[in-house]
Amino acid sequence: MFNVNPKQLKGMMKSMGISQEEIDAEEVIIKTAEKNIVIKPADVVKIKMQGQETFQISGEIHEEEIDESIEIDKDDIKTVVEKTGCSEKLAREYLEKNEGDIIKTIKELKK
Repeated sequence: MFNVNPKQLKGMMKSMGISQEEIDAEEVIIKTAEKNIVIKPADVVKIKMQGQETFQISGEIHEEEIDESIEIDKDDIKTVVEKTGCSEKLAREYLEKNEGDIIKTIKELKK
């Protein structure tokens, strides 16, 4: 496109207040509400211009669905069972329903 050698281009960019820095990244993950966009391997360049930083990312793009299941800790189940006297199965069910909120689960099971 332009007939300028890389050294001259870098000098021109520097004179305009633009700097580039390569980031040693292996993977970039962009999280959205519906999915994760994974770029791996990723080539990342940070560009500073007029007081703002932007990133240029290139590489292979893969999309991953988000696992919406909640990880329930065994200690949380044990705590709910001890405080309410319910079964482990019921404690897990209510913890999942309440998105892992122990206090809300205990209050509901004590009613």
